[in-house]
Amino acid sequence: MLIIGVAGTTLSDEEKAWLRAPNVSGVILFARNTGSRDEVIALVDAIREAGGEDMLVCVDQEGGRVQRLREGFTRLPPLSTLGLAYDRDPAEAVRLAEEHAWVMASELRATGIDFSFAPVLDLARGSAAIGNRAFHADPAVVGELGQAYVRGMHLAGMAAVLKHFPGHGSVAADTHLAAATDPRSRSELDMADMAPFIEAIEAHAEAVMVAHVTYPAVDHRPAGFSPVWIESILRAELGFRGAVIGDDISMKAAEVHGSVADRVHAHLDAGCDLVLACFPDVVSEAIAAVADRPADTASPIAGLRATIGATWEGLEDNPQRDRFVARVTALESA
Repeated sequence: MLIIGVAGTTLSDEEKAWLRAPNVSGVILFARNTGSRDEVIALVDAIREAGGEDMLVCVDQEGGRVQRLREGFTRLPPLSTLGLAYDRDPAEAVRLAEEHAWVMASELRATGIDFSFAPVLDLARGSAAIGNRAFHADPAVVGELGQAYVRGMHLAGMAAVLKHFPGHGSVAADTHLAAATDPRSRSELDMADMAPFIEAIEAHAEAVMVAHVTYPAVDHRPAGFSPVWIESILRAELGFRGAVIGDDISMKAAEVHGSVADRVHAHLDAGCDLVLACFPDVVSEAIAAVADRPADTASPIAGLRATIGATWEGLEDNPQRDRFVARVTALESA
């Protein structure tokens, strides 16, 4: 039920014990957990040695300012560069989106990491939290590039995680720092922010991360705590059958639901399959909160486990990768 954060580049005895807790499904890595590529690989191996081979390992590797793994990895441009490329040549931008995704995903797979929380499908409409993490302001463009990005991840053997449903890009506030509210009607959301998610779900994305934004015209609760958004809209109306992931319970906008334990239960009661406890200072309380909660044997989280990926030696001996890296990294100078 939980994906947790750990403090550094090695595991403490307490963190190893966390990974043995029955309701801990995986670990999310941050810059604090990364050094050289070999150190990252060693940490991933240590996580699975402590928690078992089925332990999920994930990261935010979007490109631009949200790229946790850097040393020894391709410096990926932000997704906004693909939107700019689309304005010049749509067909070429779609190819580049697939290639950007494949480079990102194949490098993570060669490191033993299961998935990145990608792609971002929020619209580029003024959000402080999103900025150049978004492809474009036009929902149709975001939908087309999002589908291409999902295809590229799948080609590398990686599941896609769409974020931040039903759309954070039109909300100025940053949910890391403050509560965020979007007053628009359901019909306005359908025509704009939700449209790219619908298209990417049709491309068989395996998971959706739900935003901490509140949409009072639909429900008084933030979307990640809302059975209306998760069960009634995402699952029943849109037919999504993959994993639903709540955003980090440490974020300021999550505090509306009280204690750490209250936040964890609110996510799970709303229909989330996984809850993110990204910072070590909340992990013990989150684990205690779910200690007696029965696991859902029908949970779709198994679909997040990656297929076998290439080794780094195989990647470095792949001329296709060289071409893709050259084309993708040239986006920022275009």
